Amino acid sequence: MSREPARLARVKSPAALLAATILLAGCMTSSPPVEQRTTQGPTARQAWTLRSVLANNREPSLDERRHFEDQLELRISQYLAQHPEDANSLQVSSFRFDKRVVVGQSKEQVLILVGGPVAVTDNQADMEKLAGRFWKEIQGNVTECWVYPVGWRIFFTGSRVSEITQYLEKK
Repeated sequence: MSREPARLARVKSPAALLAATILLAGCMTSSPPVEQRTTQGPTARQAWTLRSVLANNREPSLDERRHFEDQLELRISQYLAQHPEDANSLQVSSFRFDKRVVVGQSKEQVLILVGGPVAVTDNQADMEKLAGRFWKEIQGNVTECWVYPVGWRIFFTGSRVSEITQYLEKK
């Protein structure tokens, strides 16, 4: 399991963040778009850091990160205390320790980890567009799709994550 994306969340200064963004943009223009179907989505820290940078035009401070991580631990503990069936599930380590969205998690777990989506649809035509080349494999099994920044699409069957895709176009 690669931890490379997490490194982007640990940039120490806004100038370094800008340099990393320019470098990433340069890499994206010379490479094909990212298009993947995976069992693991974004981490809570990646999603929160991105939202924080976009909202505040700066990286979160150490105190802000500590507060976020403390609050996240509290929400996870409360959820697991209220849902003992999920505390014994196969996905509990991804939820509790990795703090990463994975196939099998509930909608509530996804909301705890990465917050609300930027868009939601249960329209089959919209989900087909969002799934792209993976639609043939997942159609008929998914009932809803949540869209997140950086191209993440989380598909649900009922109340559980059943598919995760990511699509980032070249700029």
